[in-house]
Amino acid sequence: MEGHNLTTVTEFILLGITDRCELQAPLFLLFLSIYLTSLLGNLGMIILTQVDPSLQTPMYFFLRHLALTDLGYSTAVGPKMLENFVTDQNTISYYGCATQLAFSIVFISCEVFILSAMSYDRYVAICHPLLYTAIMSPRVCWVLVVIPYLYCTFVSLLFTVEIFTLSFCGYNVISHFFCDTLPLVSLVCSDTHEIELIMVIFAAFDLISSLPVVLLSYLLILTAILRMKSAEGRRKAFSTCGSHLTVVTVFFGTLVFMYLQPKSSHSFDTDKVASIFYTLVIPMLNPLIYSLRNKDVKCALQRSQRKLHKVFSNNALHYYSYK
Repeated sequence: MEGHNLTTVTEFILLGITDRCELQAPLFLLFLSIYLTSLLGNLGMIILTQVDPSLQTPMYFFLRHLALTDLGYSTAVGPKMLENFVTDQNTISYYGCATQLAFSIVFISCEVFILSAMSYDRYVAICHPLLYTAIMSPRVCWVLVVIPYLYCTFVSLLFTVEIFTLSFCGYNVISHFFCDTLPLVSLVCSDTHEIELIMVIFAAFDLISSLPVVLLSYLLILTAILRMKSAEGRRKAFSTCGSHLTVVTVFFGTLVFMYLQPKSSHSFDTDKVASIFYTLVIPMLNPLIYSLRNKDVKCALQRSQRKLHKVFSNNALHYYSYK
């Protein structure tokens, strides 16, 4: 029966966010502005934390990699979604779908571990300030990002290979705006027990190995802050971890809502809303949160603006002098 119904799938049709024609143009403009803000914000954060001497600390090292992961998965999803708003047939090739799935899994998974590493970094900075430089050495910082990159690349390749070696039944309509694991698995006509088990095991491992680090770090941070006698000290401690705590709450809250909701109330429409939030909105919000709430980043931005203004002024002066 399975062999009789089997048809080779060469491309997939993405249903997108909505099928209402009157919403296509407004949504295109909305998501284009969101994606461009995310692109410029995260690129700016990567460049700023790389070139500014005052931002060469472990906190901004992790922030640079957070911006890199945000840029990675928003770019894996955003351009194709925007293209589908302006084309008649919202299709993606078989291998294009596999590539999109692989890159989105790598960067989204990495963000989970980078956020937990940032929580540990804030814990050391507040609870062990005198040992901060020794504990958060450059070698330790690199280990805390390289291992997640390698692990998430392995998980991504495993998921992608497992899904795309299964048999699709010829029905190639994905009820989503990008190639995600659950919508793809729902199109498979062969036994999906193995891949579903793999997904549950790795999702549980990711959650168990990252979320407790975040919760424990902030529990110890809160305890240390409450023991401080100085109101100014408590204010500085809260401002140090406030931006990161906001980002962690939004990101983990969205993922928990999406993946831990009861199966009876689970729907692809709900997944679309949550996916829009964590693939497009969160990557836009993160650089805004860190730039608006972080004094060091704002000062670095002002210094960069003054340097650029000085460069342009000098160039203009030389140009008119030459004229």
